[in-house]
Amino acid sequence: MAERKREQAGEQERYRDLVAWQVASKLGRDICKVAESRPQDWIYGLTSQLRRMAVSVSANTAEGYDGRGRSGFPRRLDIAGGFAGKAETRLLFALELKHSEAEEYERLAWIRARTAELIDGLLASAETNRRPR
Repeated sequence: MAERKREQAGEQERYRDLVAWQVASKLGRDICKVAESRPQDWIYGLTSQLRRMAVSVSANTAEGYDGRGRSGFPRRLDIAGGFAGKAETRLLFALELKHSEAEEYERLAWIRARTAELIDGLLASAETNRRPR
């Protein structure tokens, strides 16, 4: 019954339906793919940090949404947004240290920025409505 009411109200049923989660997951996958081609010494430093941050963005979005606790969702989105910001800094370091090509950086930075925008919008919706619609 509750699922039908959510469906009629236009709410997403699963975190995987959230565009913010989908884009955050793409960011995580793309960063992991880029990391695989990096030198071994780089993998244990900056790459490891980038991977954890990129994965944490989508993980916190999913955990907050699936937690079903209305008050916990905005908090998890806020954490996800923080990880997205940290990922930007690490991507910039990679570019400045010449561990990343400019084109690769621009592509990942764009996905990261889009992820942050979507999370900010979802956070505003969650705070207003207590659940995204």
